[in-house]
Amino acid sequence: MAQGVLWILLGLLLWSDPGTASLPLLMDSVIQALAELEQKVPAANASHTASAWLLSASNSGPHNRLYHFLLGVQSLDAAELDPYPLSPELQGLTKAVAQHDVGEGREYGVVLAPDGSTVAVEPLLAGLEAGLQGRKVINLPLDSMAASREAGVTFPDVVAIAPDVKATSSPGLRDASPDVTTADIGPNSPDATTGCPDVQASLPDAKAKSPPTMVDSLLAVTLAGNLGLTFLQGPQTQSHPDLGTEGCWDQLSAPQTFTLLDPKSSLLTMAFLNGALDGVILGDYLSRTPEPRPSLSHLLSQYYGAGVARDPGFRSNFRRQNGAALTSASILAQQVWGTLVLLQRLEPVHSQLQCMSQEQLAQVAANATKEFTEAFLGCPAIHPRCRWGAAPYQGRPTPLQLPLGFLYVHHTYVPAPPCTDFARCAANMRSMQRYHQDTRGWGDIGYSFVVGSDGYVYEGRGWHWVGAHTLGHNSRGFGVAIVGNYTAALPTEAALRTVRDTLPSCAVRAGLLRPDYELLGHRQLVRTDCPGDALFHLLRTWPHFTAVSLRSLSTRSLPPACNRCARTASARPQASLPHVFSGNPGPAFAGHSAGNIPDPATSACVASAQPQTQPSLSFP
Repeated sequence: MAQGVLWILLGLLLWSDPGTASLPLLMDSVIQALAELEQKVPAANASHTASAWLLSASNSGPHNRLYHFLLGVQSLDAAELDPYPLSPELQGLTKAVAQHDVGEGREYGVVLAPDGSTVAVEPLLAGLEAGLQGRKVINLPLDSMAASREAGVTFPDVVAIAPDVKATSSPGLRDASPDVTTADIGPNSPDATTGCPDVQASLPDAKAKSPPTMVDSLLAVTLAGNLGLTFLQGPQTQSHPDLGTEGCWDQLSAPQTFTLLDPKSSLLTMAFLNGALDGVILGDYLSRTPEPRPSLSHLLSQYYGAGVARDPGFRSNFRRQNGAALTSASILAQQVWGTLVLLQRLEPVHSQLQCMSQEQLAQVAANATKEFTEAFLGCPAIHPRCRWGAAPYQGRPTPLQLPLGFLYVHHTYVPAPPCTDFARCAANMRSMQRYHQDTRGWGDIGYSFVVGSDGYVYEGRGWHWVGAHTLGHNSRGFGVAIVGNYTAALPTEAALRTVRDTLPSCAVRAGLLRPDYELLGHRQLVRTDCPGDALFHLLRTWPHFTAVSLRSLSTRSLPPACNRCARTASARPQASLPHVFSGNPGPAFAGHSAGNIPDPATSACVASAQPQTQPSLSFP
């Protein structure tokens, strides 16, 4: 039944003319479409596969050839479509989410999920289909190079050699074995091509010298193919092609248009990576789930809701942690390499791919995997300001002089309860910003970043602008707050891991935070109980924690010209404000006030030592 629903849904998606969705571009709309189709699909259509419709949309494109071969289907024409009466709203939705694409600063084929993330539908459905078919593994015997493309090597009938294979055990992606085989790829000689430039490439490390022996269908159709093809643009460099670009919706209640923050983004946007990783996670789950499997609408409702099988950790909020647990970097690198080799054996579609040696493909795979695992899987998911509904900055922000040497940890105190879902966390962010702007008179929310208990980080002032979080030290470090009162209790492990590990390590990797950065609790610099007794006592056990006093810290790690400013700021009387606000800031008030005072002297001093060019960021 599930495969039949995917077959029909994707057929409607890909045979529809481009149009505008009448339903909002929400994951809930996609789930609604699946539920409606599941009520109408007869069991006889359960043998149909979603991949047939993915491929029928276009007669060209390397990823379509991967769908065609690895998912074992052939292109269909309109005469083979079974008519199903669908609501006009569903018809409009299918036109809008047909295929993932990026063009002119816009991203297409994406929807807004309940957790606040944006998800590309196409790689998600491809992963679901690969899981429904059972994970299939294709052998790549690269040790025999006797025949070449010029010698007339032909590719076998893909349907005949890729039958349905259902998983009989429950292996994770780490355990994918080349012994589980549905087909062998014939000998190939990628070095035998002519007319290709002589491009030298060295292997990135010793591990890459072992050639790939198989391709896993699930990884190939979701992540490996697109990672490899995108990184072909620069195989000799370690730079990434704008991997993980975020964007903004025109509205959150009924989104229709998604605009990228970087108009020159590659196809490896944050939405694509989210959809691909969700496809891997759910495809793996389906491949290990015995019949009868859950309906797809039910599975997606759980995954983008409270959690699959009532497991709060098995949901989209924690896709990065769950994805990292499924496969290792070494296996993914082999899969990217193997998928590129497979694409070489398919029709010569990508000219640059046809010209590359095995060593060069290994370099591409290593670069792509390193960037994906470090810059995506190894970093926290950060909701941009536009996602939580930030008001514009009031005035002109002061740029930071990067990299910084300090990370200051806060708790918000009010609201006391941790925020555990996107709606509540976003409301808390808006409430804090209103209080900081309207009551405190600051230009913006004071914190650099705020960490929720929903698995996400929320961008405040961000990486490039001086905040208002730590009196006298705003220009010297990033202020990171965790929503909640941690006087007697601790934040969730996910929130703690974000502040302790992933957020600072990614900042160091990006050159925003110094490798020898020092971590301090707010109370070490300002007369306040923040970040709460329980949290502060835990901070003292963390790497990079520094036991210093305000006096010893006042002149450290600042440019010489700023020492006077720092002494002046530290000599000012410290604010002694109550934790509990006595006014009426509104029902969703958030953000303790002790010590969250701008430092204009230090900020202006640091700004005077900087170049006059502004970072290429703007506040909505």
